[in-house]
Amino acid sequence: MANIVSVQSHVAYGHVGNGAAVFPLQRLGHEVWPVHTVQFSNHTGHGAWTGRVFEAAHVREVLAGLTGRLPCCSAILSGYLGDAATGAAVLDTAAALRRANPAALWCCDPVMGDVGKGLFVRPEVADFLAERAVPAADIVTPNQFELERLTCLTIATLDDALAAMAALRTRGPRLVVLTSLRRGDAPADVIETVVADSDGAWRVATPLLPFAQPPGGAGDALTALFLGRLLLGLGPGEALSLAVSALFAVLDATYASGADELQLIAAQEALVRPQRLFAAEKLASSPSPACGIVAKVRTCFETAGGKPPASSA
Repeated sequence: MANIVSVQSHVAYGHVGNGAAVFPLQRLGHEVWPVHTVQFSNHTGHGAWTGRVFEAAHVREVLAGLTGRLPCCSAILSGYLGDAATGAAVLDTAAALRRANPAALWCCDPVMGDVGKGLFVRPEVADFLAERAVPAADIVTPNQFELERLTCLTIATLDDALAAMAALRTRGPRLVVLTSLRRGDAPADVIETVVADSDGAWRVATPLLPFAQPPGGAGDALTALFLGRLLLGLGPGEALSLAVSALFAVLDATYASGADELQLIAAQEALVRPQRLFAAEKLASSPSPACGIVAKVRTCFETAGGKPPASSA
């Protein structure tokens, strides 16, 4: 069991942000200290919503109140930030956590956009994530759009994805999880998740469920499930297999029910013991990126917040 600070958005109705991360972590046996960056009535993807983004000073004040408890904290998990000043508060807390517990991890979900939606955060938030958060984090969990934006590389094949992940690791994080991969050289009805570190890379493939509108929060839940399994002592491949298998069970229950939100409660047993297990395939050794790619990624980081690759601009 680990203690985890989780700094993310929160909604009254549904499961995104902390609403998608806290319960899965608790079901895995962890204590979670949630700190909300926003409080909305529901996910903004539903259209009408109320609530507000909390001021950075408020988030910083809450985080400061946890300072004396950081020595017994194992990780900080960050997701949707709201504004760059809130990100600075998270960065400072991660630094304080490492001073209090050098073995602690910062798992950063660089929430900034998605395929088909584009960038949906303020430009200064994307800048903060690229320039300060990603280099300082131990684990980074971008989706395909975010990985492309952070590296300025186009991802069309598995080799492209591995090269981009390797390039991103040269900027600081020791472990990168690509939370969703759709590529032209794979079946159209499959979606993949890939994790890579210095020891190699692992891929998990699952069926792509035919949602008319996929529910929000899947990436938030996956990141939490992966971190939760790592903190139980599993390696990256096994942690990814169990995390993806649990998320697929939740998504499958959601699709079967016709609900517009993740069915985390109804499918909660699968969070701990998924009945259908999708194995992690060990790939060839995670490649060292070519010098030209490293230089391109460095330039991308110097161009605040990265930029979309030419093919997706």
